Amino acid sequence: MASLCDMNDNTAAEVASLLAPLPSLQLQEEYFNQLISSRRCHGLLVKHNGTFGKGVYANSEFQEDELILKDEILVGIQHSSNKVDCLVCSFCFRFIGSVEKQIGRKLYFKNMGLSGCCGGGGSESSTSNHNSLPQGVVSSLMNGEMALPHTDKFPLPSPLSCPGGCQEAFYCSGSCAEADWESSHSLLCTGERSESISREARGEFIKHSNETNDIFLLAAKAIAFTILRYRKLKAEHVNKQAKQSVSKQSLLLEAWKPVSVGYKRRWWDCIALPDDVDPSDEGAFRTQIKDLACTSLELLKTAIFDKECEALFSLDIYGNIIGMFELNNLDLVVASPVEDYFLYIDDLPDAEKDKAEEITRPFLDALGDEYSDCCQGTAFFPLQSCMNHSCCPNAKAFKREEDRDGQAVIIALRRISKNEEVTISYIDEELPYEERQALLADYGFTCKCPKCLEDSSVACIITSMFLKP
Repeated sequence: MASLCDMNDNTAAEVASLLAPLPSLQLQEEYFNQLISSRRCHGLLVKHNGTFGKGVYANSEFQEDELILKDEILVGIQHSSNKVDCLVCSFCFRFIGSVEKQIGRKLYFKNMGLSGCCGGGGSESSTSNHNSLPQGVVSSLMNGEMALPHTDKFPLPSPLSCPGGCQEAFYCSGSCAEADWESSHSLLCTGERSESISREARGEFIKHSNETNDIFLLAAKAIAFTILRYRKLKAEHVNKQAKQSVSKQSLLLEAWKPVSVGYKRRWWDCIALPDDVDPSDEGAFRTQIKDLACTSLELLKTAIFDKECEALFSLDIYGNIIGMFELNNLDLVVASPVEDYFLYIDDLPDAEKDKAEEITRPFLDALGDEYSDCCQGTAFFPLQSCMNHSCCPNAKAFKREEDRDGQAVIIALRRISKNEEVTISYIDEELPYEERQALLADYGFTCKCPKCLEDSSVACIITSMFLKP
């Protein structure tokens, strides 16, 4: 079998069609208008300008701290190491189980010498275990045999197992389980009822992703999502007994549309050069990244390849999907109810607090600094990804007290007028001008926001002063 790295020769026309922008700006704007309508955020428009491409604009006035957008995830993952700390719904990323179960799981894994830092790689816990509790107590807490005081104030949905039987995915509701199954998980599940060509190959793909970069899992979700959407569109066309035939390529392009609208560059071309890589070794580094993506793609093809969607398994498509996530993804963050629980105990009246802490204090001491670990991952949000950068943004991603799932929440930082572009900051906008520009260069543009223009002018004046004879 030919290497996947050579597959573009067989499907060059289809790959080019998939990577091409939608045929007209009108079609793009119609697609985004449908998204805006589905999310009930009618105060927004996505439109193009001649200089910076598409952007998000206010279609009505927003006040400071007002909700601008709650954007649903197209594809998202919880970081692999974070699964040790947080049991969440695999589709909406809401915490599930109970406060007791969340605490019990964390202590169980901690007693085993495992601890995950939010969003980071797996590692052994750096916190001393001198406050560890007996395993029997931890198991009783985790299994629901022990109740802590006041946890009824923080009810969580009961976990539902994956319908494919994989024991890797859990859900907060039947609707989330069904939605995840239909959107991607039925192809990526390792359970006996999955549609994977090889559950063993799926396991090898997961293992490779966890050991290298879990962004591959996100790319796999995007491909599985497109395949399943293609199959659904094809079935609907057949069921309608349509008199006019529709080509396979047309159906695949329609299935691919939600992914097609994201800004893309190949991963190995756009990934930032790590600090520990010398600029003289940049070529070798980017070749290494490309080879890593090729290995991942080979493993994914073995698990879920679909001949009718062969173009999706080209290295060029895979690299552009990963590059899209590199450039457009947003951190997925959901606050922990465990943190809220211990804060609630701390705020109780003194007598009630003392009584509760007789029971809860040993658990808090055993958890240590990790008691407040949140759910963290990465996700692609179709509308949020259209928001352009500014170093003096008028909006920000900010979770409010009531935002308890993985949706992106965008809040106004100040008053935003109708027809004004809504902007967010991709970086720490408080950094010095030169550092901001260096970081933004990784996104493929030079920032010319008002703050950068002002800082650039000041830098030019200072430079000219030092250059005077």
